[in-house]
Amino acid sequence: MYTFSSKLKTFSIVLIILGALGMGYGFFSAPKTTEDVQAMINHEDEHGAAEHAVVENRDEASSHSEHSVGAEDHEKSHLEHLLHQAQNRPWTAFFISAFFFLMISVCVLVFYSIQWAAQAGWSIVLFRVMEAITAYILPGSILLFLFLLAAGMHWNHLYVWMGEDAQHDVIIQEKVWWLNVPGWLIRSAIYLAVYNIFRFLLRKNSIALDQSGDIKIYKKNFSLAVAFIVIFGILELFMSFDWLMSLDPHWYSQLYSFYVFASMFVSGITVIAMVTIYMRSRGFLPFVNDSHLHDLAKFMFGFSIFWTYFFYDQFMLQWYANIPEESAYFYPRLIGTYQIIFIGMLVMNFVFPILILMNKDFKKTPWFVIAAGMIILAGHYLDVFQLISPATVGDSWHFGIVELGSLAFFTGLFIFVIFTAMTKAPLHAKGNPFMKESEIYHYPFIDHSENH
Repeated sequence: MYTFSSKLKTFSIVLIILGALGMGYGFFSAPKTTEDVQAMINHEDEHGAAEHAVVENRDEASSHSEHSVGAEDHEKSHLEHLLHQAQNRPWTAFFISAFFFLMISVCVLVFYSIQWAAQAGWSIVLFRVMEAITAYILPGSILLFLFLLAAGMHWNHLYVWMGEDAQHDVIIQEKVWWLNVPGWLIRSAIYLAVYNIFRFLLRKNSIALDQSGDIKIYKKNFSLAVAFIVIFGILELFMSFDWLMSLDPHWYSQLYSFYVFASMFVSGITVIAMVTIYMRSRGFLPFVNDSHLHDLAKFMFGFSIFWTYFFYDQFMLQWYANIPEESAYFYPRLIGTYQIIFIGMLVMNFVFPILILMNKDFKKTPWFVIAAGMIILAGHYLDVFQLISPATVGDSWHFGIVELGSLAFFTGLFIFVIFTAMTKAPLHAKGNPFMKESEIYHYPFIDHSENH
């Protein structure tokens, strides 16, 4: 049985506490009135921040305010817009991290289900690692649903289709049959409930299979896994639209859901590899060999290319067509203030995985896989960041205490939940009929004389 390392437990708790303090600071320090925003702008002006687009717009409005009431109204409207963006910042930071870590766990559950449905033999020795990672689905679902509930109660301004101005927006009104708060929250509850129910049943049967070895339990999990893969494939299409794409309700992409899935799926596989390497280095998972690690790294490499495929398809088709409703989505990301984030995440998610994981020897070298994993996770966190922030905080984005606090809080909670779950069951899924195949699994071209 695995025992949660006291050092790792302390580290995760410290991250949770520091992260909570950082998030608390973000909510406490957010401006409360337009006067606070005006004071912030004046402070930025004093330090040479007048070159920012948002400030230029404010200055232009101010220069005409002496001559017309309309300019004063424009100034007031602009300040209210900036107020909403500034108030959205801590909510956005929370949402980015909450979504990122929850979907990592959900996609690990998808990968785990694929192993059951395919009756794969190689991966059985990794089952307890996958099950431990999926344990985060429950606390992650609770935290994310609380955020969604807060959005539905208008405690923030992230979703513009929930605002009063949406009543005068023809495009949003055409979508009101779907984009309405009650339906949105009900669908969100269904998504989260499905993930948790299937995780509970698959894990329960897996433990029961260890205890009894009854082949009927194996067949039951096979059926559950097939059902979950199909249901997830349907729900993910709507979930990505509801939670992410509706942040920009005037924009639409048929590839968006697949793009989001690819980003989160490769992140989930990366976490499996990193946790496996850590557990192996601590003397656990004795049957995990270089071939298992090689396969995980191949999946990391392959699905990085998979993500790039959807990135290119979505971006190039819409940029080439140059339809205003579509190209407006990419303008702030590729040319505007998010350019460094956009290009940076593209390099981290495509270029680095190719350079590091192309070589077969690198795929079975733990520290190379860890290095690639850190880059991939950072890159896909930035991917989620650029998916959400332009629609919620606009050009007012920063990466400071609030964002670092949210990232630290959810990272600490993620680590704490995973390794606590790891202590709840033996790490060897001995009841699985394919366990022997997994124990002796190897590639003929990999030398196992030295295990790293």
